[in-house]
Amino acid sequence: MQILAHSVNRYGGVTIEPEMLPTTVELFQEALDASLAHWHEDDLKLVWLEIPIALVEFIPLAVKRGFIFHHSTPEQSTLVYRLQPDAFVPAYASHYIGVGGVVVNEKQELLVVAEQYHRSTNPRFYKLPGGLVDPDEHIADAIVREIREETGVEAEFEALICFRHWHRARFRKSDIYFIARLKPLSHEITRAEGEIAECLWMPVQEYLAMESVSAFNKEIVRAAIGSRGICTRWIDGHGTPITHEFFMPELDALPSE
Repeated sequence: MQILAHSVNRYGGVTIEPEMLPTTVELFQEALDASLAHWHEDDLKLVWLEIPIALVEFIPLAVKRGFIFHHSTPEQSTLVYRLQPDAFVPAYASHYIGVGGVVVNEKQELLVVAEQYHRSTNPRFYKLPGGLVDPDEHIADAIVREIREETGVEAEFEALICFRHWHRARFRKSDIYFIARLKPLSHEITRAEGEIAECLWMPVQEYLAMESVSAFNKEIVRAAIGSRGICTRWIDGHGTPITHEFFMPELDALPSE
């Protein structure tokens, strides 16, 4: 019986090649049973099985043989099987990443938005523009993009101000929210009508005095105005600017030896 096409990593884990899976349930069942028996004999630890959505009928067969769900995307589901009962299964992503931007112009006006789903709030709830980081997107780029998409304002990233860590948030995942200070490069507002109910430049002191603004948002704005923050800086020898970004404080002069 033919063994499923696969590779073995340095941790003793088998990864089945999804592009090489059989095309029928019968062939998959026969090959999977033969493969599991073979891998048990080879003293391997885990089997990773990525099933494309076009072959979704394979999933019940795998589950009946002891595979468990690990994670899914719109295109596929990934399952894992312990060849050894105590084999370690690394967890899937536990967080999603949000970003927000403090944009203050030369008139000491703050760029704020009110989202559509807060339209019934009285008084209206104003917040900083922002959203979620896209896959393979840098945090600094995401903040600039979200401000442009929600408000039409072009802005330049200056410094990271703070971040908030929150457990059991959306989809029962933890949430990390990064807030940055940005310099506006344009002033005219073009509101994202499907998402944003209102967008405006508001005097900073007016925003800080509003009872409907959370204490957290007020502290963010104060920190953005009153601190230097943490800037982006490249560190040679650690990845590439496409795959990595670093946030480092500016260093004061080191004491002489």
